[in-house]
Amino acid sequence: MTSIINKSELGFHWETQDPFLFCAHHIDKYPNGNDVLGPDKSLLGRIMGQDFDLSNDWKMYHGHTVPGFPEHPHRGFETVTIVLEGFVDHSDSAGQAGRYGEGDVQWMTAGRGMQHSEMFPLLRRDKENHLHLFQVWLNLPKKSKFVKPHFKMLWYEDIPIIVINEDESSNSTLRLIAGSYEDVKAVAPAPDSWASDNANNLDIYIVDLDHGDSITLPSKSPTQKRAVYLYQGDELLINDEILPGNYQAFLSCKASVFKTTSSKVSFLILQSEPINEPVTKYGPFVMNTEDEIKQAYLDYQNTRFGGWPWNRSDPVHGSEMVRFASYADGSREERIVRAFKG
Repeated sequence: MTSIINKSELGFHWETQDPFLFCAHHIDKYPNGNDVLGPDKSLLGRIMGQDFDLSNDWKMYHGHTVPGFPEHPHRGFETVTIVLEGFVDHSDSAGQAGRYGEGDVQWMTAGRGMQHSEMFPLLRRDKENHLHLFQVWLNLPKKSKFVKPHFKMLWYEDIPIIVINEDESSNSTLRLIAGSYEDVKAVAPAPDSWASDNANNLDIYIVDLDHGDSITLPSKSPTQKRAVYLYQGDELLINDEILPGNYQAFLSCKASVFKTTSSKVSFLILQSEPINEPVTKYGPFVMNTEDEIKQAYLDYQNTRFGGWPWNRSDPVHGSEMVRFASYADGSREERIVRAFKG
């Protein structure tokens, strides 16, 4: 039973299907942190502000002091940032802030326009600071392009982690970021998201399979689009077809059996009904037409999407070991920091 429509090797930005726009995969083995939450290593030889050399163990990206992505605008889509290891400091044009990581997910709707920064503070000064995250860009349908910007946290403690094999020697799990699996539902996404309507069959899973284990993902509809990204492990059997390690595949909407062969594997699943609308992308804006892109740039030049209330373009939120989110209405959520991974 053929499932794989096409496959290709993974890069930094992963190819996706409507309504997903792309997925960025960050793995950085940052060194010990210094007293300003940057790397306690020389930055000589790096192209500061544009440090994307994937041959290095870690990158500064657009950061100069702290790694990450200082102040920048978005309009017309959402970001879903899944942090498996390390931390992200969020700041935005509404004055909202947060620090999240170690399994947390941030769901941000840019809507009609907002600025934000995403910095990677190196909180540990006595050992290395590893970062592992995915950022998925998820399109908004035309009716939702100009909704009010919004962000919410899906805290690690609230995200369902489903045990696949009850064998005590197995550690196979499915982490349910969005949608549903069998009779388990994910934490609700942002309210204006394409994912907020169950009829759109949008699911985001991270699956870890031990050697010899398998999982079956049924088809939810004949029009649902499914993609798999094998980012860890040697190979994966999908209905008896081999997907090599560090490869992605677009799959048919039939039921698929995923099984390990020689080693533990980890893979990301992105699946959904398509929006089926024109997509025009340019830089940080995703709209339906070229004219709407031009208008987005004009609006940003004229309004700065609310301005920037922070005293620097790359804010970080202190050295305290805390996960938190503070919102424009004055409310605040806080979680303890779990034990650091080895």
